Amino acid sequence: MSASDVELDQPGQGRLAHAGPDHPPVTRAKVGVVLANLGTPDATDYWSMRRYLNEFLSDKRVVDYASWKWQPLLQGIILTKRPFSSGKAYRSIWNEEKDESPLLTITRDQTAKFAARLERELGDKVVVDFCMRYGNPSTDSVLRRLQAQGCEKILFFPLYPQYASPTSATANDQAFRTLMKLKWQPAIRTVPAYFEHPAYLDALAASVTETYTAAESRPDILVASYHGVPKRYLMEGDPYHCQCQKTTRLLKERLGWDDSQIVTAFQSQFGPEEWVGPQTVDHVAELARQGHKHIAVISPAFASDCVETLEEINEEIRDSFLHAGGEHFTYVPCLNDRDDHIEALVQVALNELGGWI
Repeated sequence: MSASDVELDQPGQGRLAHAGPDHPPVTRAKVGVVLANLGTPDATDYWSMRRYLNEFLSDKRVVDYASWKWQPLLQGIILTKRPFSSGKAYRSIWNEEKDESPLLTITRDQTAKFAARLERELGDKVVVDFCMRYGNPSTDSVLRRLQAQGCEKILFFPLYPQYASPTSATANDQAFRTLMKLKWQPAIRTVPAYFEHPAYLDALAASVTETYTAAESRPDILVASYHGVPKRYLMEGDPYHCQCQKTTRLLKERLGWDDSQIVTAFQSQFGPEEWVGPQTVDHVAELARQGHKHIAVISPAFASDCVETLEEINEEIRDSFLHAGGEHFTYVPCLNDRDDHIEALVQVALNELGGWI
């Protein structure tokens, strides 16, 4: 069925041109766009955190060890203790007014601005929503909701500028799992890595310039901190590490800086195997010992501020720098719902919607 097969009786609904009078109303065909983010626990209590961490750490894209080896460790030890420490970290940044994580608040705000901007461009041809890979709103529920609204084509947009198996790939996997269960699958496209897009780089550079202008003194060096992955992933063909390095280089060029003013590091390491480095928490301490008194840290791999930025960077990594002798620490916020960031996301989406609208 296409849009031309439907004769409209009322906005959004109608009847099939060739159907009999007793055929139920059908929804006019539309295109959906889903902004997909990492995820969020529903609350910070032990059981909410345990459910969230179990879903996250049971994902084979995140921890790809054999289940017989990993699950007893996860269920018997890690999920007994880690919900307490993770809950404490989330409580330190929790949006008490809305009783939700900052990631959920920011993603909702991004989606509202994105939808408004896309509507100005395309009118009511596109339906916009957002989902989480882990937690709520779930990918499955959102895709089904869009299909119920008449979306026969869906653009699935993981909010990760750089591609990585534990982020972009697992988000796409979850979308395709829903399709596997549907009798009538919508056509679906996934948005590729967009770290090279000029509008994204412009927004990233503008955020640095604005933060530096507002700082009491100019930082000696900018640390571009990306979420970490095991080094094995790089050797097995995951392009993430290379795309992170290129993002730093492109940002440096946008800012007109030299190599001494920006470095790349990686955060959030866990487990015994070797990870890509240097590790941010250690590297900022080394910068302090080298005599750098003021540094700034930015997180180009995150489209939205979350526990990894608001707690890990702005608390743990900040403390590591200050305890090693540093004096001033400046955090450059994620792009969040900045207008230039939303414009970049819209430009990426419009390109990927080519031929559908």
